[in-house]
Amino acid sequence: MSAATLPVSSTPQDDHLAYPEPPASPLWHRQGPKLRPITPEQQRRNRELLLHAQHTSRPRSPRTTKALADAS
Repeated sequence: MSAATLPVSSTPQDDHLAYPEPPASPLWHRQGPKLRPITPEQQRRNRELLLHAQHTSRPRSPRTTKALADAS
């Protein structure tokens, strides 16, 4: 018997789950007007800001010996 003829799963396929998924929270459904799509200029600006944020390191303030003693 070749590998291509083997069944994908050895367990029987059921359409129902043992524990059905609960309905989505009403908080997931947005109420009110639809959001306005952003302009290509805003998209370009967001991409630039994202790239800049990903490539700049955040400055780290040096910890003093007093701060080290307080942390332990």
